[in-house]
Amino acid sequence: MMKREYFSSFKQDRRPTNTRSGSCTALVDARFLIWLAQQNAHGAVGESVNRQGLMDLLSHALAQAGLDVDLRRVYWYTDRADDMVLDDQIVRWVQSHDLDGGASMLRAVGQDLAQLARNHACDHVLIATDDERFLSAIDEAQLCGLSVHLLADESARNMPQMMRSDPGWGRVLSQADRRVVVNAQFLSEMLQGKLPSGMNSAASAPVENVEEVRQTITEVITAWWDEEPEDLREDLRDALQVSRGVPQEVDRQLLLRMRQRLTRALSLNEKKLLREVLRSVVSGPASAASPATTLSGLPVDMPI
Repeated sequence: MMKREYFSSFKQDRRPTNTRSGSCTALVDARFLIWLAQQNAHGAVGESVNRQGLMDLLSHALAQAGLDVDLRRVYWYTDRADDMVLDDQIVRWVQSHDLDGGASMLRAVGQDLAQLARNHACDHVLIATDDERFLSAIDEAQLCGLSVHLLADESARNMPQMMRSDPGWGRVLSQADRRVVVNAQFLSEMLQGKLPSGMNSAASAPVENVEEVRQTITEVITAWWDEEPEDLREDLRDALQVSRGVPQEVDRQLLLRMRQRLTRALSLNEKKLLREVLRSVVSGPASAASPATTLSGLPVDMPI
């Protein structure tokens, strides 16, 4: 009998309900993001920007929109070099908007979005653009089952007004599964290399006591692991041996349990810690149970 795959077994009756979780990729038009940061923000954002805090800022905005997702990678579309090489951020070079009217950016983002949708490479995509020409590409990706969200400023909270003042951007935002609102001041400060003041408390919360967070994560994962039937345990052990990632259904369940336990979404670093602890818990019982034992706890080949 062929051993069933762990991934497929989890898709039957084990998917959490009423959650918007999973993996996420962000496609960011740098020119648009700089423009967005200039809306109602104090302090100018120059052409040279700092992307150090981009992952954390976008993760925070996604969580505020009710999306407890794992932001795994950002694609940054730009015509300007910033000499920054950052983990989980990929730079895509495009022509200057003044030269081609954004055609190369449209083509690059559209191709990446289509690839993500066709390959089912992630559950969610966050796009930062106001270009109405993306409408058909977004629609096609959604028809492939991808959830597509759009980054916006506070004006997106009043869509009727948006449709009157900027109908093109309003039509793009209306196509989104979620409109992810980012505070222009936070964004401006981040692009200038500063820690957004309004995020200080949120950013500091996960590091107040790392060991307490680790202990809570361990307790949640251990309790979940104890509930799993042995066949699914064995499947997950096999899956983790051949993959650096974690099955999406497992990730969703654990993120949901942690959200319920902490009454908040996990930070980016906490999500990484959760996956480290998961591997430790899953591999622990396997190694501990490897020697054959008797009821007395002694190895079977040891004389009593």
